[in-house]
Amino acid sequence: MTDDIDSVIDARRGFVVRVPDPTWGTDADDTLHIVLVHPEIPGNTGSIGRLCAGTNIWLHLVRPLGFELDNRYLARAGLDYWPSVKLCVHESFEAIAATFPRDRMFFFTKSAAHVYTDMRYQPGSVLLFGCETKGLPPAMLAEYEARTVRIPTTDNIRSINLANAASVAAYEALRQLEFGPLRAPA
Repeated sequence: MTDDIDSVIDARRGFVVRVPDPTWGTDADDTLHIVLVHPEIPGNTGSIGRLCAGTNIWLHLVRPLGFELDNRYLARAGLDYWPSVKLCVHESFEAIAATFPRDRMFFFTKSAAHVYTDMRYQPGSVLLFGCETKGLPPAMLAEYEARTVRIPTTDNIRSINLANAASVAAYEALRQLEFGPLRAPA
């Protein structure tokens, strides 16, 4: 089994990794994007895949991944929705940065000054999340400090679950866009 970014990963489970869309990062991009930078837990990625299938949001995974795309826990968490997930895998964050304009990217981290609900999302917005154990890399957060946002929590926890955070962020962006991406063709 190969895992080229433009091939079917596992036809039995419906994983299809798609090539980058030329409209990404342009005014013609009318959807939303969730980017997981170095995700580690397949169940979280599977749950986010299911979220993306149900909301017509692109899911981008940035290597290295903490699992293979044929992982049974990934497949199980996404159930039979994988054929509806618009999935793209990138070799590095630099591929994301080269595709999407800085002003459309939102970097989620507990240490940000801005609350996610205070931001203005637009079609083509990119919601970025780091790996479960480390979050986004410190150098990335420093470079994009003005674009960092947080989901408020108490100090009783380090962070909320990655899949929960992606859901909170996605639905706020969808709400601000009057749920337009839900009406777009899949």
